[in-house]
Parts: sequence; C-alpha cells; structure tokens
Amino acid sequence: MATNQQVKLLGFAGSQFVARAELALKLKGVQYEYIQESLTNKSNLLLKSNPVHKKVPVLLHNNKPICESLVIVEYVDETWTGHPILPSDPYHRALSRFWSRFIEDQVMPPVFKAAWNPNKQEREKGAEEAREALKILDKELKVNGKFFNGDSVGFLDIAALTIFYWVPIIQEASEFNVYNGDKYPNLGKWGQVVLNDPVVKGVLPPRDVLLSFFKARFQSIIDSK
Repeated sequence: MATNQQVKLLGFAGSQFVARAELALKLKGVQYEYIQESLTNKSNLLLKSNPVHKKVPVLLHNNKPICESLVIVEYVDETWTGHPILPSDPYHRALSRFWSRFIEDQVMPPVFKAAWNPNKQEREKGAEEAREALKILDKELKVNGKFFNGDSVGFLDIAALTIFYWVPIIQEASEFNVYNGDKYPNLGKWGQVVLNDPVVKGVLPPRDVLLSFFKARFQSIIDSK
C-alpha cells in the first residue's frame, strides 16, 4: 500500500458501529482523521457520502466512501497489510461472516426492540427473542477463552463487541435483562478476553457517558407515551 493515503472516518461518539471501524483501523496501524457527526444535524459530507442510509460510520479513503461497519472492517483488512482481521482459511472466514450476520440479524434487532419499543409487550417479546438468539450463539461458539481467530482480535470479535460492551449498558439504562456472562458462560469468557485487549480498550467510549446517554433516550421514550 502506498504511503500517501488520505483516510477519514465519519463517526459519532459512543456508536458501537463506529467503534468497529475504528478498531479495524487501529489494528492495522492506519493513520486517519476522525470527523465527529451530529445525529440531529447531519453534515453535507455525510449525506453525500452515504446517500442511501445517511448514517455513520463512513470511511473515506482517498475521497471514496465505504459504508456499513462490517463492510468497512473487511475493506480495511483487504486494503492494508499487518494485523490479519479475517482468517486466512476459507472455512473459518466463512464462519466469521456467518456468525457476524447472525449477530446483526438475529441478536441486535430484538435487543433494540426490547430497549426502545414504547410498547411493553413488544419490549418483552424482543427480550425473549434476544435471549433465544444468545442461547444459540453461546451453544455454537465455544471459543474456549480465546479470540475467535485464536490469538488476536479478528472479524467476529469485532462484530461481537456490541454484545460484550454495549448490550449490558443498554439493558441497564432501559431496565430489561437479556445478557450476562453467567447465563451464557461461553460468551462471558469470550467477552472478557475481547474487552481486556488493549487495542479494544482504546476504542471503547466511557461507560458512564454511554449509560447517561441511553438513560436519557429511554426516558424520552417513556415520556412520549
């Protein structure tokens, strides 16, 4: 990779999806400019760079936009040398992609429904759906106290970071319970390994700041009823 590269990341502080992109860049040792976006007053650069979803994160590499957090992670892995993020073995690479999609499609949507849906019955339904998905994940992914790839942070570890760090904070803020390490021991052990990695720690926003943000969001939902 040529050295004269312009790399920018459009993000929002506290976003689990932005943290994925940041973690990939830091694992590769890529120098980048971070541009803070506003959720209520989105910049023209963001709207131009992601006209479909109009959301962060967006990676700008030599002014070419790449959107969606896990797409960005794969792009970073393929573009820069150094720390391998996706496994080299095709089978394990396929597993990483499969289970990352499971997290995106089966775990997080019901978590968000349990946290932010104003209807109590829908929230309870979301919590139960999330528990069932986490049960499958805990049963099938026996990482045995290591990273999914073995000895270093990889693609699925990055995808699962939202479960290990963000979900416990969201559930505390919105007064529901779907995840704890005791109930899902394999996920619990795996999560501790990921969260204790020094590079991972460097991209995690302060817990108290996140908790206050999510509590305010939950309260606004309650007040709107």
